[in-house]
Amino acid sequence: MRFFILGIIVTIVVAFVAAIAIAQFGLLPTSAAATPPAFETRIAGNALDASMDRHAPRVNNPLPASDQNLIDGMQVYDMNCAVCHGSLDYKPSLLEHSMYPPPPQIVMEPLDDPEWHLYYAIRTGVRYTGMPAWSKALSEQDMWKVTAFLSRLEKLPPAVQEHWKKVYGTSPEEHHGEEHEQHGAHEHHD
Repeated sequence: MRFFILGIIVTIVVAFVAAIAIAQFGLLPTSAAATPPAFETRIAGNALDASMDRHAPRVNNPLPASDQNLIDGMQVYDMNCAVCHGSLDYKPSLLEHSMYPPPPQIVMEPLDDPEWHLYYAIRTGVRYTGMPAWSKALSEQDMWKVTAFLSRLEKLPPAVQEHWKKVYGTSPEEHHGEEHEQHGAHEHHD
């Protein structure tokens, strides 16, 4: 039994040292344009969700989801987020395939995460993804407004949808259902 346990410990240590050596000798690909293996995508996604679940405080949005706050959130998104996450005229980001991991195209594939999860990602950023910590650039109110907007993309009030159509020439109701057919649903693990 003693040798069995020793064998398990030695195997774990050797695997850990091998992983460090592979990383240190530059044997891991670093191209942001390369498609990662499925296991890497799955491990990274699960690690991100587990970290969010562990570290993100379960806070409620202190701002009401008024039409004006949602329109303000839409404008914050357009000015700060659309370059990576897709524009409000339903065009994918030019950077969609230029980053690793690719940023979710939020307008075409709305997120299903709770507000506290979205807010934490916006406020603190997501390490190794290119997602910045917006707490360094946006006010607390603006972060909550964009959080409210993103969490309600599929159920915006009529006045907000009308504003969206007036400013961007299209609206969510015109595209409802076709986004998932074109891009596939963005997977989340809550």
